Amino acid sequence: MKKKNTERMVSIVLWMIMVILGADIVIKGLKLDEETWGQMMRKVQQQTMETYLPGVVEEQEGETAVTWLLRRIGEQIPVFMPVETKEQGMLLEDRKISRKIAEENSEFLEAKLLEENQEAGPPESGYENTGGVDAQSSQAATEETAAAGTLEKAPVTDIPLEKFQDFNFVMSSFYTVDKTTSINSEQLNAPELVQMDLRMQTEREQPQILIYHSHSQEEFIDSVPGDPSTTIVGVGAYLTKLLRESYGYNVLHVTDTFDIVDGKLDRNQAYTFAQERISQILEENPSVEVVIDLHRDGVPEGKRLVTNVNGKETAKIMFFNGLSRTNKNGEITYLPNPYIKENLAFSLQMMLESKKYYPDLARTIYLRGYRYNLHLRPKTLLVECGAQTNTVQEEMNAMEPLADILNKVLTGT
Repeated sequence: MKKKNTERMVSIVLWMIMVILGADIVIKGLKLDEETWGQMMRKVQQQTMETYLPGVVEEQEGETAVTWLLRRIGEQIPVFMPVETKEQGMLLEDRKISRKIAEENSEFLEAKLLEENQEAGPPESGYENTGGVDAQSSQAATEETAAAGTLEKAPVTDIPLEKFQDFNFVMSSFYTVDKTTSINSEQLNAPELVQMDLRMQTEREQPQILIYHSHSQEEFIDSVPGDPSTTIVGVGAYLTKLLRESYGYNVLHVTDTFDIVDGKLDRNQAYTFAQERISQILEENPSVEVVIDLHRDGVPEGKRLVTNVNGKETAKIMFFNGLSRTNKNGEITYLPNPYIKENLAFSLQMMLESKKYYPDLARTIYLRGYRYNLHLRPKTLLVECGAQTNTVQEEMNAMEPLADILNKVLTGT
């Protein structure tokens, strides 16, 4: 009995102590300043939100409760967003969507354009023809630019044949592959291509080389309006003169216009019109072994494609190959080319001669997915010489090393 009374007394004392301590805490709490109370309450709120609403607790730095609440409402109900912010968001989203659509459909649109070009007929009217096929020597005497003598130049560099066993070396050193297409070591067998015999077989009594321009209206920074001699056609005339007079080739220069329709510049069907005309000329001149479509590139206005050759400011050149194959659709059956391998061999051998004698003259060979009339002959080249930012003289200067390396490939020297 005495033991029970003792336990009861201890319990009562403990409870009294707890009550006194609790009262003390409450009394001291009431004396807390406003800032401390605010901190305590915000901490309790934050802990509660993190526990029960974890998805809505992120705040931006310096954001008040009111601005946070408005931002959250605006995100859920866009009508409450400020007009400028909402329009900016919509604009960014539209740009993202447009960019994605463009990327997804670029190959299809380009393929469709090429398909339409192949189906189109010849132009019914338009531009006054600048001369058709040159006679072998009739125009040579009237061309204003004097021909340079045959270039005698020692090789600057040479690449051992065994290096071409390394496909990665070949691709990184000599090629740029457009995103629309691809190529592997079976399709581009470099050792085979560099050893292919591309020497000219036709005697000089018959036409051997044909030069034309799918885009005859391409001009340069100082071209004279209305003067074809200052366009890509004039550059082709100088290349023709060099090949005839300095190297002795029998050359046809086609100066027909393929990119003017109803008196206006229109290149949508230029390759189709060119194919029809050039095919006709080749049928009339079956001895022609080499076909060159001479262009100039288009680059940003601030870019200049210039190097120095023999002390002359010279436009850089680029060889261009179409593979008749895209990543998206595979082989383009309506653009067949039985000469893809020979085309690749021709441009690669030209590139190697350029690197050997004029190391900075040629840009990397550009591979793209379509055909570009490279099926007309096994030895067909599409050459981009400089760009719209080059001068006419820089373009003319480029024809001298171009004629030299072409001769080296065609003679096997």
